[in-house]
Amino acid sequence: MANHKSALKRARQNAVRQARNKTTKTQVKNNIKKVISAIEDKTHDVAITAFKAAQSVIDKASKKGVIHKNAASRKIAHLSKRINQLQSA
Repeated sequence: MANHKSALKRARQNAVRQARNKTTKTQVKNNIKKVISAIEDKTHDVAITAFKAAQSVIDKASKKGVIHKNAASRKIAHLSKRINQLQSA
């Protein structure tokens, strides 16, 4: 454990940020799961609505630095590709 005053503060800050990042990552995963389940149920309208919500959450997580911007872009691209395949099928 840290001994210096500044190191103790840094440890507290890290704990707070870790909790905040964890909740954001969980929101991203849950929104992605909603889109995938709507795609598997073949409900296009629900999938589009869920995708828009997921895209917003992913973009916010990227903006906050929780996930890398390229990772966010990749996640959105994979979801949109699956929705487009559902639409064409």
